[in-house]
Amino acid sequence: MMQSANTSNPLVGAWKLISFQFESEGTDERFDAYDKHPQGFAIFTETHVLFLLTAGDRLATDPAGELFERMCAYSGRYRMQGDRIITTVDSAWHPSWIGTEQTRYFKHDGDTLSLKSSLIEFPKFPGKRVSGTATWRREG
Repeated sequence: MMQSANTSNPLVGAWKLISFQFESEGTDERFDAYDKHPQGFAIFTETHVLFLLTAGDRLATDPAGELFERMCAYSGRYRMQGDRIITTVDSAWHPSWIGTEQTRYFKHDGDTLSLKSSLIEFPKFPGKRVSGTATWRREG
């Protein structure tokens, strides 16, 4: 999906996930969220966004619970405010996110997009607050 010539939003289009890392509160240590080669896409229209992030080494024979813990997916209407993208979640892999607003700080440089969360309680890490950074490359 290419960016439309009549849009002023440089994020419209499809973006392929190239890295997904977390940082725990109070540390500078970064670690891969799932593995070194995550898979996924972010697809932006003028009004909606869909994010799908998974481990790259998942297998169909993995137990369902493990598959669920090694993915993240959500969608919704979004708005941009300065260096932030705020998504009002209408569908999510984890029910606790539905109806929430997910804020990500973004940096856009040509065909690279970086999205970073504030400290959040991510369902994969109960009882911990982490900041996640996903880096994407434009497709198309």
